[in-house]
Amino acid sequence: MQAKRRELRAAAAQEARLAGSAASHWLAPAVEMAALESDELALGPDYAGMCWACFPGFGTPTPDGQANRVRRARDFTASTLHQWGVAGRCDDITIVVSELVTNALQHARPASSSSRAGWPIQLGLLHPGHRVMCAVADASKAVPVPRDPDLFDETGRGLHVIAALSDQWGYTTSVDTGKVIWALFSL
Repeated sequence: MQAKRRELRAAAAQEARLAGSAASHWLAPAVEMAALESDELALGPDYAGMCWACFPGFGTPTPDGQANRVRRARDFTASTLHQWGVAGRCDDITIVVSELVTNALQHARPASSSSRAGWPIQLGLLHPGHRVMCAVADASKAVPVPRDPDLFDETGRGLHVIAALSDQWGYTTSVDTGKVIWALFSL
């Protein structure tokens, strides 16, 4: 009986580590998808030993504050990586976060609403073992598709940058929350 209670408490504590905030409902599926896609990432059912951080207060975008939000997301990423002692690929990861957040701010409007109210963008960072994963959630269900921009186009290269700098990237969609785009980095 006591062993069963300890087991339940341990499982709840492990779940609370990732699910202790609003991050759990959108971040966990991205982690699971990255684990399925990566041959080298074996998280296991309890995500043991994972460090994670979510960008605080990263909510509904406004046109006048997009550059400030992207800069704050980069600063948060760099600071978190330094705190974790894994700043070796800090430049690559912060550039990818910048691209993901910029794409979400520019392109990821929810299909069901013309209003921007209730259109949150979330950024999460995870450090499972010898990897770092960044994930950005938005309300759109539009699948990210790399474009082939013309030589003089000023946009359209974001997903190419993400693919070039990360070891692996992908996305997952949800019926009720939109999508999460993630990128995985080996350390």
